[in-house]
Amino acid sequence: MSKLKRLYHEGQTYFVTNVTYNRQPYLEDNYDLLWKAISNTKNRIEFNLVAYVFLPDHAHLLIDPGLNNLSDILHRIKLSFGAMYRKRYGLVTGRIWQSRFWDHVIRNQDDMNTRINYMHYNPVKHGYTNDPFAYIHSSIHEFFQDGYYSEDWGSRELVFNGDFGDD
Repeated sequence: MSKLKRLYHEGQTYFVTNVTYNRQPYLEDNYDLLWKAISNTKNRIEFNLVAYVFLPDHAHLLIDPGLNNLSDILHRIKLSFGAMYRKRYGLVTGRIWQSRFWDHVIRNQDDMNTRINYMHYNPVKHGYTNDPFAYIHSSIHEFFQDGYYSEDWGSRELVFNGDFGDD
């Protein structure tokens, strides 16, 4: 496998998609472990998690890595989650995540808004709920409390153009 070189710039924010190995629902019933993995990583590497959604077989994150390397942050999150998952289920080995991750550099405020809206609508898109506010593993609730969404946002079908790394 070739070594993928990623281009990082200080001050950039990234939309990231991590997919589980063979799209197995490893995250389902283990969202607490993913939160703990993110927290463990934040204790070692400073970064800002701007928005998120966790689904059974993938997670979307909007990350501002600050002065740190995005690949290092995601590598630690995936390693930490994998170790805790294997411990929880008494596994010695086994892949949890697909190799690498998909990323997109946020270009401007409109691009950021589109990515955040896509994340928050993703549980509806994948059929986990009809109401994005009913899905608890999402930052939509914080954005609603901060006044970014009305109560009826996402009640009609939304269509997003572009690549988001999860199809």
